[in-house]
Amino acid sequence: MSPSTIWLIVMVVLVLGELATVGLTFIWFAVGALGGAITAWMGGAIWVQVIVFLALSGLALALVRPLAARYLDTKNVATNADRVIGKTAIVIQDIDNIEGKGQVNISGQIWSARSQQAVVIPAGTEVKVLRIEGVKVFVETL
Repeated sequence: MSPSTIWLIVMVVLVLGELATVGLTFIWFAVGALGGAITAWMGGAIWVQVIVFLALSGLALALVRPLAARYLDTKNVATNADRVIGKTAIVIQDIDNIEGKGQVNISGQIWSARSQQAVVIPAGTEVKVLRIEGVKVFVETL
């Protein structure tokens, strides 16, 4: 088997690895393998092929990855839970941290609630959601 064929096989395996992970992990090395294949096809010695492979892989990683990451950036999308932070809620069950009880209605969703200031908040009070810990929201009166 010729060296250029080996490089092409390596490139195909790396591309398949990239397709399986979709994490911009293997594609840079596939570019290097293509360079190694071209170098082998042109009759370059094995050490030249390896140097071309390493150089092209490094260049692709250093130069193209930041651009690709910027355009393919998967920004963190807030989960439904994260979206309640900062919202106004209505207390539907008195919030009492000492007794460990309290519930609020946030946009039609019922959440267990605790007071941020450790004060009792009566039912019917409007509150603001400050943070989430586990399945509980921590709130303060408006």
